[in-house]
Amino acid sequence: MSGTIVNKVESSGIITLDLSDYAPKKNIEELDLRQFLFQGLVLKEKQFRADIKDHNFDKYKNKTVALYCSSDVIIPMWAYMLITVELDSVCSKLYFGRVLEVTQQIIVENIRSIKEDKYSEKRVIVKGCSNIPLNESLYIEITKKLLKSVRSLMFGEACSAVPVYKINAK
Repeated sequence: MSGTIVNKVESSGIITLDLSDYAPKKNIEELDLRQFLFQGLVLKEKQFRADIKDHNFDKYKNKTVALYCSSDVIIPMWAYMLITVELDSVCSKLYFGRVLEVTQQIIVENIRSIKEDKYSEKRVIVKGCSNIPLNESLYIEITKKLLKSVRSLMFGEACSAVPVYKINAK
């Protein structure tokens, strides 16, 4: 025995892909439309327009904004359009939903922007554990993205990967 420890995973050429690496790097600010509703329950157009006009949107300058309404009420589509007019000139990106939903949307966008040739003919493991919540749609997106380019696709960790796809030997 030589006593040298060899990292078999590193020497195998397997690439580990962590979906949390595709999460937004900056914090996402939430904007709840409830604050613009009369008693948090009703949208009165005249008051809504006035409240939006008086609202200080500087908090959202150059930020990613998650726009939603926490009240279980019907919000007309034009209300979202009006608030978008105000936010568009201030924020860097605007999405509908809460922070968690918007984070997932951004991860999907980032997955879709991956250059497939980076993983061409490679053996890839998509990590199963993450420091942020990841939903099923992200695993579907990464599978769709890599399926046509990788030699093999696995899920989990190198020590206990679940085979998902392997190119047939010709």
